[in-house]
Amino acid sequence: MKIKKIVSGIACMVTLAACNLDYHEYANYGKDYIDESYENVIGMITNVYSILDYDFGQTYKGGMLASACDEAEYAYTNNDICDFVNGSWSPANPMSNIWSSSYKAIQICNQYLAEFQGLTFDELKLNDDYRAQMFRYTNSFKEARFLRAYFYFNLVRAYGDVPYFTEMVTTDQVNSLTRTPAQEIFNAIIAECDKLSTELPADYTKLGLDGIAPAENGRVTCYAALALKARAALYAASLLFNPGNNKDLWRRAAEANKEVIETCTANGFKLSKYSELWGPNNWSNNEMIFVRRYNGNISTLEEYNFPMGVPGGNSGNCPTQNMVDAYEMKATGKMWNETGSGYDASNPYAGRDPRFDMTIVKNGDTKWPSKNANPIETFYGGLNAEPLSGATPTGYYLKKYLDSAIDLSANSTTKTSRHSWITYRLGEFYLNYAEAIFQYTGSADNAGEFGMTACEAVNIIRNRTDVKMPEFPTGLSADAFWNKYQNERMVELAFEGHRFYDLRRWKDGDKLKSIIEMKLTKNEDGTITYKRNVVNRVWDDKMYLFPIPQSERMKNPNLSQNAGW
Repeated sequence: MKIKKIVSGIACMVTLAACNLDYHEYANYGKDYIDESYENVIGMITNVYSILDYDFGQTYKGGMLASACDEAEYAYTNNDICDFVNGSWSPANPMSNIWSSSYKAIQICNQYLAEFQGLTFDELKLNDDYRAQMFRYTNSFKEARFLRAYFYFNLVRAYGDVPYFTEMVTTDQVNSLTRTPAQEIFNAIIAECDKLSTELPADYTKLGLDGIAPAENGRVTCYAALALKARAALYAASLLFNPGNNKDLWRRAAEANKEVIETCTANGFKLSKYSELWGPNNWSNNEMIFVRRYNGNISTLEEYNFPMGVPGGNSGNCPTQNMVDAYEMKATGKMWNETGSGYDASNPYAGRDPRFDMTIVKNGDTKWPSKNANPIETFYGGLNAEPLSGATPTGYYLKKYLDSAIDLSANSTTKTSRHSWITYRLGEFYLNYAEAIFQYTGSADNAGEFGMTACEAVNIIRNRTDVKMPEFPTGLSADAFWNKYQNERMVELAFEGHRFYDLRRWKDGDKLKSIIEMKLTKNEDGTITYKRNVVNRVWDDKMYLFPIPQSERMKNPNLSQNAGW
């Protein structure tokens, strides 16, 4: 059997596995049984890259995790994503492929590391690029270690304690594994990434004779290893995983995230314009540490999320009023409902944080998408509003990540473009550091031994060239800073897959009990009336962690269930 056949078989066997952890008999095939051609061997790790997660709606038929928290509401209540918030989530309906896809990737990495090292590929020795190809091969084992750590992070983030193994396992072994404590796995991830940060290349195209084609430059780097280490340290220190508030964990998180900032900025990374964080070429933006580059041009994100009433649009993930309320007033830096903010109830979107208009489509916006000749109308009876079937229930549409140049009309010649999911970008790590140093020192103005305060780190983010929001002042109380920090993180990282997990690691489940919609009515004199509408959702504290899939526990009686499920 060839590796190509094995690798392609992995995908089709995910839902057919006969035992838990997606264990497959092919894991027992030795390398003597497999045709060890260069492309087949390298193809195993390329396959793992294809399993990297992204949140363009591919898992939930258009639904993003934003619609499973307070960032958005999906326009169609029968969408799979709605089961997170309507009480249908359960061990029998686990609502995620994180378990199966992560263990699938981990199994491939374990097999690759165990069985495919030390090959020389003699048939390539006379090729001009033999040295580069051998570098690619030897480096792939470091990539496999990173990818294994990455998928273990995804598992722990969702489930907490999970089975942890770094060797190939037999069927009997895999069906008797118990769950390893989350902190032990976080420690292993951090230790592995610490090693990889000195072993992985910084740039695959600047290696001289070892250099590989630019098309390969989407592979993980030493900076990606530092980023995973830092994010894992932040999660390990957070309340969900650190109920005793061990300050040493917060110190470790501050140190790891500061290392990302210092190393990356010393090597050409910098904060970009906020408006340039997405688009066909965002993968090459100097803020990007690692992105999941989608193979080829697509338009599914636009098909799901362009406004109803626009050719090809289906509304999709509609930002909530909760999300809109998070955008402060530009002139004062105050929330809309604070005294002296400058908010005008008759013109509620004027003078907001510039990131609002870069992220959200509102009533009256023009040229969205760029070929749309009509202003967006989200008032009742408007071109893009109720009672039109599938129109936004919240009064808003999503802009961030969407390509306005795409035209989904029948005769269009620009129906697709390249999309890349942001896995790690520099901006996240200023925020991570701010959180960690604040929790470590207990003050927004105390830098401890790290040389930068929490306020200073946040203000660097707010000082982007196309944002320029007022700085957080010094002297904030701990509660005041924490509230402002959480809000800043919601705004800066909106729709990037963070909020769903942030609220869980902070144990802020109360914020998931309801969302607010904005209902707009156009009056006879042309003015608009705005009315808030609260929509209740189902929340239970057991939802801080995902349920272990019941199908897995039936195969392995040693798998305990998360509390409450």
